[in-house]
Amino acid sequence: MYFNAGDVKFIVTVKVREENIIMPKIKTHSSSKKRFSFTGTGKVKRFKAYKSHILTKKTTKRKRNLRKGTLVSSADYKNVKQLIPYK
Repeated sequence: MYFNAGDVKFIVTVKVREENIIMPKIKTHSSSKKRFSFTGTGKVKRFKAYKSHILTKKTTKRKRNLRKGTLVSSADYKNVKQLIPYK
């Protein structure tokens, strides 16, 4: 191809590979796929912390409430979604 840039002519050559370019897949973070799950609407569920040891000083009510799961905050949602892209 020839282009005119004032009085100067220059040639542009473009090489195109005839292969299909396949983008690499993103690896899922192994520990994150075990710790988080998704609801039907796409929100991320997680378990609560502070319930594995030193339970004697915690009240029964507090330990009972720690058993329940909860949702990941909106501030952390994007980071978790990056760690688990295909779930």
